[in-house]
Amino acid sequence: MTHKPLKILLKSEQDTANLAHRLSRHLAPGDVVLLIGEIGAGKSFFARSIIQFSQDIAEDVPSPTYTLVQTYTTRIGEIWHADLYRLGATDEIIELGLTEAFQDAICLVEWPAILGTLTPRDALTLTFKTMPDPNHRQLEMNWSGPSWDDRLAGFDQAALDGSPQNGC
Repeated sequence: MTHKPLKILLKSEQDTANLAHRLSRHLAPGDVVLLIGEIGAGKSFFARSIIQFSQDIAEDVPSPTYTLVQTYTTRIGEIWHADLYRLGATDEIIELGLTEAFQDAICLVEWPAILGTLTPRDALTLTFKTMPDPNHRQLEMNWSGPSWDDRLAGFDQAALDGSPQNGC
């Protein structure tokens, strides 16, 4: 099924956190979310927000830049937060166990280009772009798996501009 990418203007960190919270309510084990954007675009903040909203008691969520992967037990299932920036080959991804986690955990993957042919076909791709206003980000949501169609219904600018509970 072909869909039109969703484009949402995030005007603050609070907008970003609200959207992450809304998305977290639609995630389940086996979901893969690919986070794309330049350094400082908001990928880690978005992932951290999803993880903290999914925990019964929010804990510190460090960036996995140096550890490569951090795992969290949450009320929606195990979440793997991976940062692939420092990896050089796909065999390193397999060694980390990430391809197995794609089946059983919710995976939030920063710098996913290194995945190449290991990229799950039904992943949700979130692309963060910086804007002239340093507080604003343009977010584009893309997917090809049909399971995202219903789950992302109501994710649009109008719903974001309303209360965090609207539309989702």
